[in-house]
Amino acid sequence: MKILFSLFFAGLAVSAHAQDNFGKAFSQINTDVQEHSKAYSTLKSATETIGHRLTGSANGAKAEAYAFNLFKSYGYDVRYQPFEVESWSRISNETKVGDGTGSLKVIPSVALAHSPVKSAVSAGLVDLGNGLESDYTKDAGLVKGKIALVYLGVLPGSPAGTASLHRSEKTALAISHGAVGIIIINGVKGGVLLTGTASVTGKLISIPAVCIGLEDGMRLKEELKSRPQFASLTMTNFSGMIKARNVIATLKGDSLPDEKILVGGHLDSWDLATGAIDNGIGSFAVMDMARSFKALKLKTKRTVEFILFMGEEQGLLGSKAYIAQAEKKGELGKVKFMLNYDMTNDPKGFATSRAEMKGLFTSWGEEIVKIDTGFKNVFVFGAWLHSDHQPFMLEGIPTGGGAGGELPNHSGQFYHSDGDSFKLVDEQGLKNTVRYSAMLTYGLANTKVLPVGKQSDEDLKGFLRQNKLEEPLKIAGEWKWDK
Repeated sequence: MKILFSLFFAGLAVSAHAQDNFGKAFSQINTDVQEHSKAYSTLKSATETIGHRLTGSANGAKAEAYAFNLFKSYGYDVRYQPFEVESWSRISNETKVGDGTGSLKVIPSVALAHSPVKSAVSAGLVDLGNGLESDYTKDAGLVKGKIALVYLGVLPGSPAGTASLHRSEKTALAISHGAVGIIIINGVKGGVLLTGTASVTGKLISIPAVCIGLEDGMRLKEELKSRPQFASLTMTNFSGMIKARNVIATLKGDSLPDEKILVGGHLDSWDLATGAIDNGIGSFAVMDMARSFKALKLKTKRTVEFILFMGEEQGLLGSKAYIAQAEKKGELGKVKFMLNYDMTNDPKGFATSRAEMKGLFTSWGEEIVKIDTGFKNVFVFGAWLHSDHQPFMLEGIPTGGGAGGELPNHSGQFYHSDGDSFKLVDEQGLKNTVRYSAMLTYGLANTKVLPVGKQSDEDLKGFLRQNKLEEPLKIAGEWKWDK
C-alpha cells in the first residue's frame, strides 16, 4: 500500500511538472529586474543613511521603518511583527596575553555575544586546537579553570573530514569542560577581527568570549609549544530586554490563499560595519523581489510573504518569534515552503532541504537557462544550521534558496567584521539573486502540486541524523529526541 501511495504522489508531481509553464513570467521578471532593479540603490542608501542595523538599537529601528516604508511604496499590505527578547551589545573589552601574570600585553580583540555583562578573569591559556569534543578528551581536563584557545574553523593540516562546529558550539564545549574563558582565532589574514554570537541559546553565557586575529592566534599557539602563556579577559557589555520587529509584506494568493510560501532574509547586522554583505545583499534582494512582483502585477495561487527578520545575528530571534506566534495562532501549518536569503549572491542554481524538489527545481532551472546561460541549473539538497531557515527546518517545513554562487569581491573574509561595507557589493550579482530567486518564488507559489510536505517527527529525526546535525543540535539543546 505504501508503494502505491508513493507512486500516486510521484505521479501527481510529474503531472504538475508537466503542466508548469512559467517561461513567460520568468522572462518578464528577468527584463524587469535587469532594467528596473532597485536593490543596489536602496542598499546603498540604507548603508549611508542608517549605518549598522543592530537589533534593538536605534539604527535597528530605523532599518525596520526603512523596510516597512519601502514595501509600502511598492503597494504592499505590510505589517510589523513585534517581539521582545533579551538582547546583547558590547561596551568595552580588553584582552591581554603574556608569559606571566606580570608581563601581559594587550592584543587586538573583539567581544563575542553573549558574553557576561561584566567579566574580569586571569588564567593560564590552553591550546584546544579545533575546539571539538575530541580535543577536550585529549586535553584530559587540563582546561578546567583555564582559558581555552580555539581556532574558529578547521585548522590547516587537520585530518580529512574533521568537523567544523559553530563558534557558539565551540564555546558551549569549553564551558562544559570547565574553561573560565575562551579566545577564538579568526582564520582570515591581516588581523581581521570578527564578531558573532558565542551562545547556542541566544542568552548570556557564563564565561567571556573574544575573537583575535589569525597572526596573533597562531603566534600564541607556537609560544604555547615551548612555554606557558597566561591571559586576562576584561569586558563590560549590555544585556537586557529589547523590542524589535520583523517586517512582513503579503501578496495574497488567489486559489490557495491559506498555503504560504515564505521568502525571508535577515535585515539586522552586527555593529562593527554597515552589514552590506551580511545581510544587506540578502535582505535587500528580498525587498526587490517583492517590488518586481508588484511592478509586473504577478498573480499567485499561494500567498507569498516577503519577510525581513530581525535578531538573526543574536540567535535567530526573529525567525523563532515568527514560529512561536504562528503556533500560538494555529497557523504554522499554512507554511508550505520557506526560502531563506542570507549572504546569497549570484546563484547558479537552487538549494533545498528536500531531495524530492529536484524535478521541479531543475525544470524551472531549464527555463531560466534559456533566458541566461550564466545560470547553471545547479541542484543542492541537504541540511545546515545557523540562519533563519533553521527554526522552520526543525519544524519539518521544507526550506531552500540559492546555490552555487560566490560572494563578490572576496568579501567572505569580512564576514561579521569591521570591513563589511557597501564597496564590496556587486550590482549584477545582486540583480542575479533577485531575478533567479523571484522566478523560484513564482514557481513555488504557482505550481499545481508541491511534492513535499511537513516531515513527520520520525522522518525529521532521521533526516537530521543523515545530515550529521545531531551533535551540534545536542550541544545547542535543540535536539528534542532521546532526552
